[in-house]
Parts: sequence; structure tokens; C-alpha cells
Amino acid sequence: MNKKELAEIKKNFTDTSGYFTLNRVVTVYIDSQKNVRCKTNQLYSLIPEEEGSVFMESLSKIFRGSLGKGLLEYSFPNEEYEEDGAQKILYDAMKTKLTDEVAVDKLIARIINGLAYESAYTIILGHCSYSIMTKDKNDDDLDSSADEYNFITAAVCPANTNDDGLMFDSDENKIVKKANTELIISREPTDGFFFPVFSDRAPDVNSVMYFTKSPKKPNISFINDVLGCEFVMSATGEKKTFQTVLNDVVGDELNYTVITQVNEKIRELVADSKNETELPVLDGRKMYNILSDSGVSDEKLQALPAVYKNKVGDGVLTATNLVENKTTLSTPEITVNISKNATDKVRTTVVDGRRCLIIDLDDPAIQINGITTRIVGNSI
Repeated sequence: MNKKELAEIKKNFTDTSGYFTLNRVVTVYIDSQKNVRCKTNQLYSLIPEEEGSVFMESLSKIFRGSLGKGLLEYSFPNEEYEEDGAQKILYDAMKTKLTDEVAVDKLIARIINGLAYESAYTIILGHCSYSIMTKDKNDDDLDSSADEYNFITAAVCPANTNDDGLMFDSDENKIVKKANTELIISREPTDGFFFPVFSDRAPDVNSVMYFTKSPKKPNISFINDVLGCEFVMSATGEKKTFQTVLNDVVGDELNYTVITQVNEKIRELVADSKNETELPVLDGRKMYNILSDSGVSDEKLQALPAVYKNKVGDGVLTATNLVENKTTLSTPEITVNISKNATDKVRTTVVDGRRCLIIDLDDPAIQINGITTRIVGNSI
């Protein structure tokens, strides 16, 4: 599934779209001991508007992540289409449009048994239909076609008690501390998915899209045990892996210039693909070219294929997860943040035997602790 296809579904996931329908909603409340306390299965059109709008809001947030970060696409292993496999359970629930209680209960049980949650939560399931838009040669919408994209989406929303803090008690005429003992179900899902994915503008039942509210720390139990897929790397994991490859290959040639040049080359790769539908990625060959263009010696680069294979395997790294929006120089006592447009104004050098950081200033006026001052001569 690419950026344009995601944007198309995201844009139309609303009651105001004439091409999209939320057909049915299933809600399940699970307590902290994994007991199902209540369950509903209703036509969306029969749900009171105020309540239905909350379900629509929570489900729509599954589509608001960025591909490669908050939204991670996974292909099912072959065995997951066997009986009791995740793909088979999802397919049966989707195919029956959440009307078959046996299929729905199997999906709910799969989520409850696989999800590592210590607190209470609610599962919201929706069966949706989208009349696929036909496109002209300029990729503009023409009209809906006879083809329909049917899919199910799920949002897992935690339930917590809230501390309301201080309040004014009008009966007692005083300020008192009040704590809410009712469990409030968040509208913000922490995890979720939709199945099948919308790929090549058609359903692809061999893949599922996982959503996480925390791209830096996705819920591995959801990916592995609920969706039956193999967790690979988070956005943070990709960056750490890239940094490990860089350190192992470049070693003592790593310096300020090389690091900032590598980041700039990746930034250019991301910028060049801005209008592309697919996410920009870095494989071993692209990384070789970037390191070479950044001044890494041929001798060091000889180690790259083996190191990349060992750390990444046959996969690729998402370029948008690797690029830094600012450069940070830090020691235990000092931290300097440099914007992406000012890396050329900073140099590292040795002066009188001391390692120094030199910052070129275009304007003699600078701010120290918010106070404007000027650099005059050799002093501030």
C-alpha cells in the first residue's frame, strides 16, 4: 500500500463521503483480568448519532499514522491462512461483514489472548465499504466504479480512571479534591489494524496494516500474537540499526563532515521522492553510494556488504526514519543543536593542541539565556 492509496482511504473515511460507508460496529469491553464484560454488535445506522460519532472518530484515527512509522504493513506467513491462523480469522470476519457471531468471537478471542495489556480496554471493530474511485490519466477522481473495497478495521482504546484534581463544591462552599472512580474509555486508540490493505487500488488479503500510537515503541505482542506476523523493526529500530552499520563500517573516519553529509544525502533522497507514491528506502547499494559521496574511503566501504547483510539481511531501511531534522553535538557538559540549514557554519578543529568546536556567525548579535548581546573583538 502506498502513500496515495492510504491518503485516498483516509480522505474518504467519514460520514460526509458519498463513497464510504461504516456498515456495522462491534464493541467489546475487557477488564484487567481479560474477562469480556459486555459486547454489542450493531448496524452503524441504528446507533445514536452522539455515540456513533465517537466510534467513527476512534476508527478513523487508525488511518492517521504515517506509513513506515505509525502504520506498518505486514504480509502474513503462509501458515496464518490455516484454520485458527490470524489471516483466516480476519478473512472470515471480513467476509461475513461482522454478522457471523462465531467469526466475530474468534477474532475477539484472538485479540484478547494475544494482546499484552495490564489494564482494561475496549475493542471497537468496524466493517466498512468504499466504492473505489476511477481515475483519469492525471490521477484525478472521475466517479465511483462498480468495484468495492470491503474491509474491517479495529481500534483498541484503553480505559482508565481520571484524577479530576481540585474542584469547587457548591454545597459545602469550599474547594475539595475529587477523584473520578468511573473507567473512561479513551477515544485515542493505542493499537489497531485494518484488513485487507488497499494495494494497487484493490483489496490485498495477504497483508494487514498495523497501527500504533507510539511509533518509537510499537506493541510487539499485537504484531506477533494477534496478527500472526513477524515484527521486524520500529522506526527507532531502523535508525539504531543504520547508526550501527555506519559505526561498524566507517569507524575512525566518522567525523562531523561525514555524518552531516550522510544525513544531507538521505534528506535529498527523501525530498526527491516527495511526489512519489512509494516510500523512499535505503538498500545496501544506495547506502554504498551515499557513504562514498560523503567521503568515506574505498577501503572502509569494502566492509559494507557484509555488515549490511548481518544487520539488515535482505531488507531495506525506510529513508524517512533515518533522516535527522537537526544536528546535535553533545558532551556531558554541553549540547549544541544545529538546524538543517546551518551545518556548514560549524567546524571541528584543533587549536593550540585543544579540540575545538567553531561556529561561524553571520550576525555579531547573539542571545544568551534570552538576553541579546554582541560579540566584539575577542570577548562577548
